[in-house]
Amino acid sequence: MKTSKRHALWPLAALLLGGCAVGPDYQRPAVTVPAAYKEAGDWKPATPADHLPRAAWWQAFADPQLDGLQQQLQKHNQTLRAAEASFRQALALLQQAEAGYSPTVTAGASASRGRASGDSAVATSYRAELSAAWELDLWGRVRRSVESGRASAEASAADLESTRLSAQAQLASAYFQLYVADRTLRLLDEQVAAYRQQLQITRNRYRQGVVSRADVVQAETQLKSTEVSLLAKRVTRRQLEHAIAVLLGRPPAGFTLAEQQQPPALPLLPAGLPSQLLERRPDIAAAERRVAAANAAIGVAKAGYFPSLTLAASGGYAASRLADWFSLPARFWSLGPELAVTLFNGGLTRAKTAEAIAAYDGSVANYRQTVLQGFQEVEDALTAIRLLDQQAALQVEALAAAREAETIARNQYQAGLVSYLDVVTVQSTRLSAEQEGLAILGSQLAARVALIKALGGGWQASPPAAG
Repeated sequence: MKTSKRHALWPLAALLLGGCAVGPDYQRPAVTVPAAYKEAGDWKPATPADHLPRAAWWQAFADPQLDGLQQQLQKHNQTLRAAEASFRQALALLQQAEAGYSPTVTAGASASRGRASGDSAVATSYRAELSAAWELDLWGRVRRSVESGRASAEASAADLESTRLSAQAQLASAYFQLYVADRTLRLLDEQVAAYRQQLQITRNRYRQGVVSRADVVQAETQLKSTEVSLLAKRVTRRQLEHAIAVLLGRPPAGFTLAEQQQPPALPLLPAGLPSQLLERRPDIAAAERRVAAANAAIGVAKAGYFPSLTLAASGGYAASRLADWFSLPARFWSLGPELAVTLFNGGLTRAKTAEAIAAYDGSVANYRQTVLQGFQEVEDALTAIRLLDQQAALQVEALAAAREAETIARNQYQAGLVSYLDVVTVQSTRLSAEQEGLAILGSQLAARVALIKALGGGWQASPPAAG
């Protein structure tokens, strides 16, 4: 009989010590994903792996100066510092939630003089007390709070990596644009020098009566137009340099970046590119972790429907004379449970639960939208790379044809077979072809950076740790 009674107490003991967690247990929301990318056929299904170390992906462009700039960005970028501080804040909030598992212990001492109602005598009271209170987590409020805090901290860590990847991509894009601007400036400088020489020759021929005044005006117009383009490109170059300085956490006024003579490499996409969109994209990981945090918050809100049970204990000494303060007769103590339940709060708990459920539904939608946007970014980048590579090949042929046409027109003009306007026309066509080729190169570099960013930091299946 005694044994059966002892067994009957086990469920009660388990309830008091462990309790149950109200609210739904977390399940990752289902997301409809394609079996393969439209722009690349052999992609494997993804499994979450945003925790894996990311490669120093910019090294694929084989540019030592870019590598050095990226190292500076890791140390001095202010946006990264702000994201790191937000992550530390999330960790501190998690520690606050975990503190709910532990009892609260307080100590105090006091001395007071006063008179009770109806008593003319003034009494002195000395008191020293130590008390402890522990709320049993019967309904999982603390556990759900810790679960939410942990998911929020993980989301903040993913936000930090997302900020890092975004800053790295911004720096690489600005650096490549700067390289294209420098190449364009070199081209325009050479053209201005050539047009000045050509204008001088045309003026000499005009004085000799060989050509008309119209040829001189056309040569002057061609020179001035190119000088205007040169100044506009110098503005662009300065602004890109300023943007890089800010990314590195430095004032633009004290920052100068030398012209890079060696062109960056164009990394080629490997055959059978593995799908790692859902594996390493930190923004998708952050969105999914926020769904988990919102799910746990529902349990925290629902715990308000249930009573709280607190175990409290206190003890100390109280006396009317300082000499008797710590004597045995002055000792007091108390120990016991306290059960409290909210009978009416005007629907506050119901409203908080409805708010938590709505926040969860919103986080699920945001997560799914982030995934869809990620797939779009990959598709866009793959399309751009494929078509820009084809465009670059055609532009090489177009530039070769434009150069040949310019040579022919010059020879014909020297022979008096065509007007100077014909020469200006073909020269403008050739210069436009040169600039278009550089613009396509910039777009090719930008598209590869965009694809790397869309894939969460590279397209290697098992990235090594960044150096």
